[in-house]
Amino acid sequence: MRVIPTAIPEVLIVESPVYRDTRGCFIEIFHDDKFAALGLPTVFAQDNHSSSVRHTLRGLHYQLQAPQGKLVRTAQGTIFDVAVDLRRASPTFGQWVGVTLSAGDGRQLWIPAGFAHGFVTLSEHADVSYKCTTVYHPASDCTIAWNDPDLAIDWPLSPGVAPLLSPKDHEGAAFAAATVFA
Repeated sequence: MRVIPTAIPEVLIVESPVYRDTRGCFIEIFHDDKFAALGLPTVFAQDNHSSSVRHTLRGLHYQLQAPQGKLVRTAQGTIFDVAVDLRRASPTFGQWVGVTLSAGDGRQLWIPAGFAHGFVTLSEHADVSYKCTTVYHPASDCTIAWNDPDLAIDWPLSPGVAPLLSPKDHEGAAFAAATVFA
């Protein structure tokens, strides 16, 4: 198991060996001692799973109270996963990083607290699982518009195809008007 830095130093790709044979593959997703040795969290309060069809875009979500660190992986299909730095005091405030995650590639994305998170489904279907460091706190749930021009996220969307959005994601706030972290 190893970590690969991204353009935002605190957002990390966690890569595990993939053991393949004629039966399929095996990947160690979480190992307490190995995560601790890599400086990653070893205590998670909640596990989530979402299932999405192609072109579904979820995000950009975050919680102001009880902010969540997230360890994201794809159990089926392929997604483009995005983290946006919302820590005003950070040198990477307002910057984003995107990583493609595919089932069976042995890769996960560690997104620390203080970031907004979202993803778009690139395959016909994707199942995404993610561990959270704190439980969901609906009263402090926030959404930034996925297509905010100040963030200018380069979502890999098919030309001429609008993403499938929830009402909450469709009405996301502008980045400039969003309440962020100190």
